[in-house]
Amino acid sequence: MEQESELVTGEAVVLDVRAAKLASRGLAMMLDVAVQLIALVVAMLVLSQVAAFGDEALALTLFLVTLVLIMVGYPVISETLTRGRTLGKMALGLRVVRTDGGPVRFRHALVRGLAGFFVDFWALGMLGVVAVVTSLLSPNGRRVGDYLAGTLVIRERMPASRTPYVGMPPQLAHWASQLDLTRLPNDLALAVRQYLSRTSELRPEAVEALGYGLAQQVASVIGAPVPPGVPSWAYLSAVLAERRQRDQAKLQPAVQYGPPVAQPFAAGQSFAPVAQPVAQPQPPSEPVPENPFTPPS
Repeated sequence: MEQESELVTGEAVVLDVRAAKLASRGLAMMLDVAVQLIALVVAMLVLSQVAAFGDEALALTLFLVTLVLIMVGYPVISETLTRGRTLGKMALGLRVVRTDGGPVRFRHALVRGLAGFFVDFWALGMLGVVAVVTSLLSPNGRRVGDYLAGTLVIRERMPASRTPYVGMPPQLAHWASQLDLTRLPNDLALAVRQYLSRTSELRPEAVEALGYGLAQQVASVIGAPVPPGVPSWAYLSAVLAERRQRDQAKLQPAVQYGPPVAQPFAAGQSFAPVAQPVAQPQPPSEPVPENPFTPPS
């Protein structure tokens, strides 16, 4: 089973990712080993023709060189050219990234490949025991090669039903723009994202209880209590949506975001949660879509 993890890029943008664990990585490894075995069989057939001419020493030397090239060169070259993927990882939707979320380069792939050949998989004929034990003990499923190279294998393809969606309630857009979110810790933000992604799977009383607890934690950190009449889930959604917009602005400073589509939320105002348009505000004549975070009835 995979678990959600968190990476922080060099631009201080938090990325929610799903670390690939032993099951998916093992299946990807089996596919890669199958490709390597096919390449070895083809190489042996070619080299057998060299040995047939009586030059067995040359054939043995070429075989050892070919073995290293296939077992080490295949993953190193593949991960370097495709920025962290082999054929097995492509099939399973996996990718190797640095622990800061950046793409791997040749030196990372080389360290992983050498460690995989000499330590994780083929060391002393243990056939992957070291990699299995290390992956089971690691919270993110990392093997020795990952620790030495400073890398992590993540899932690129995630089920859409479990992907968190954070939308800005228009009534809270102006209010959220005034918040100081610099003190909001990454682990608390990740907990809120996980909560928002599972509201449809929880009972209404559980949604309210968990949301209230998380809202109080967030409020104590950022110094902004929940406005009167605002549900906890809407408060949390507004905070994370504002945080995400600011993170995107760091990466794309030239992008101009549209102004809020509603006035500041005032006490006594009825709260009708709706989803904020992605780009420009819709004309008043068009109906506003329902907010995806409406708690289950």
